[in-house]
Amino acid sequence: MKKRIVFLGLWLATGGLMAGGNFETTLPEVAGIDEIKSCTINTVYTEKDAGLMWQDAKYTDAEDGAYKRNHSTRKAGTWEHAINYCRGLNYEGYTDWRLPTSDELTHMHRKPGQEFINYRDGDFWTSTPTTDVRYYVVFPADAYQYKRYKRESNYIRCVRCLRK
Repeated sequence: MKKRIVFLGLWLATGGLMAGGNFETTLPEVAGIDEIKSCTINTVYTEKDAGLMWQDAKYTDAEDGAYKRNHSTRKAGTWEHAINYCRGLNYEGYTDWRLPTSDELTHMHRKPGQEFINYRDGDFWTSTPTTDVRYYVVFPADAYQYKRYKRESNYIRCVRCLRK
């Protein structure tokens, strides 16, 4: 029995040394939850020259997956999903959001630099129809308009008119 106790003591001491040997009994203070700032930034971008306010909300992994897999969820999806998402959006205290026209979105992305904090390198839906049962999307990197079928999945960014 004595051998077992000695063996157990040596085994625990060896384990403590191999694990760093830190036997400190006091722990450092932990920051309170209200002291931690969120990394998620949801804001708006106001384009004063055009009289528009743009939704600038963080994109999630689920939205990136929906874009890549041709599904719909929140700020990514089919054209009809995009229309309904903007119509039902209650963001930053406003409920009059809509899907932008192709000219509005093109104008926004022709500006030098990136105005949005939250952006994606993919096509964004517009409300502008083409002549062949498709709708325009705008690719932010080149600000060009491309034609897409309504059932395809693209990113969504809503806009509203500034009231004067």
